[in-house]
Amino acid sequence: MPQVARSVLSLLLGVAFLMLGNGALSTLIGLRLAGTESGAVAVGLITAAFYTGLTGGSLFAHRVITRVGHIRAFAAFASVLSAAALSHALFAAVPLWTVLRLAEGFCMAGLYICIESWLNGTANNETRGQILSLYMVTLYAASAVGQQLLQLDDAAGVRIFMLIAILLTLALVPVALTRTTPPTLPNVESYGLRRLYKASPLGVVGVFISGTVTGSIYGLAPVFGAASGFGVSGTALFMSTLILGGVALQWPLGRLSDRFDRRAVIIGLSAALALVSVGMILADGSGRQETLLLVAPFFGGLAFTLYPVCAAHTNDHAGPNNVVSVSGGLILANSVGAIIGPPLASAAMGFAGPEALFGFIAAGAGSATLYGLWRTRMRPPPPAEAQASFRPLPQTTPTVTPLDPVGPPRPELAAGE
Repeated sequence: MPQVARSVLSLLLGVAFLMLGNGALSTLIGLRLAGTESGAVAVGLITAAFYTGLTGGSLFAHRVITRVGHIRAFAAFASVLSAAALSHALFAAVPLWTVLRLAEGFCMAGLYICIESWLNGTANNETRGQILSLYMVTLYAASAVGQQLLQLDDAAGVRIFMLIAILLTLALVPVALTRTTPPTLPNVESYGLRRLYKASPLGVVGVFISGTVTGSIYGLAPVFGAASGFGVSGTALFMSTLILGGVALQWPLGRLSDRFDRRAVIIGLSAALALVSVGMILADGSGRQETLLLVAPFFGGLAFTLYPVCAAHTNDHAGPNNVVSVSGGLILANSVGAIIGPPLASAAMGFAGPEALFGFIAAGAGSATLYGLWRTRMRPPPPAEAQASFRPLPQTTPTVTPLDPVGPPRPELAAGE
């Protein structure tokens, strides 16, 4: 592992700087708008704009990379992202921030594609699983640590936006100095949503609902924290525990899905998420912030594990030879959920109060539970030998999927061809 880590250290440092800045920025936007007249509704729309940009970037940013190369494209995306982050300090206007988040989402997708294709080019069939694990840990850990930067916020000042812009700019340095040869982008053709739904209805519905949940968490949990009296420090801690719980529980819950029918695990995950969401509402109603912080990592673990387990279930039905193409459809379904979820959740919060965020998540998880129970009556589970081993996957772009060792050997990707 140390040798593998050294081979991708510069890329992972770039990822760390990006996630430190972007993680802090997402929460900062929620905190800054939480006390305004537009409040949660504005945050929901701005969050949807970010995921719209992220989806567009996943579909089209590769054209920029193909035209000018990885390093130039990375520099361009990181520069625009840094400038957009700093531009939030100019005016606290919802229309401006919506446009900025749209651009930031597109740039983040382009940066993900650059990094993930670079990691693919560095990996071989023996190391790709280790590299994927390092990438996952870096993504989640840096995002969680980035929340703590909010404690440096000077209320209505611009210092925190300057710090975020500095971090996003620093992401350029290790990547620009890397000696790793830029690879050719892997060909990730989408399986097609209709075909994908036919292969695994529960998998597609599950990743869609996962998108509505995680999109709402990243955008609106800071609004909930502010309304619940956490303050900036408490909200930062609340978000960090949610994110760290998300990465900590993926492996044990995923391994559980290797031993049983994955549909049963998806149903159990969804039902547990619905119950824990109700528990969050009750804890908030009692005014016990300590209870909320204790429950938060379990809530995050359940919420963030739903996507990779549903992805594994879908791949069991689509077959190992289609892992890469299936990922395109799954990311699209997840992204559509992340675009739709935050506005709906914010509308619920505007109508019923901040705790309605968890009511919305409970309703989505409950729907997944009922749909999963219905699907178990429609066809038998796949044979045990047809289930591939679970592997945690980030909800970034389809370009990361060739790193998944569950898929077939891909020597052409390892060679960067």
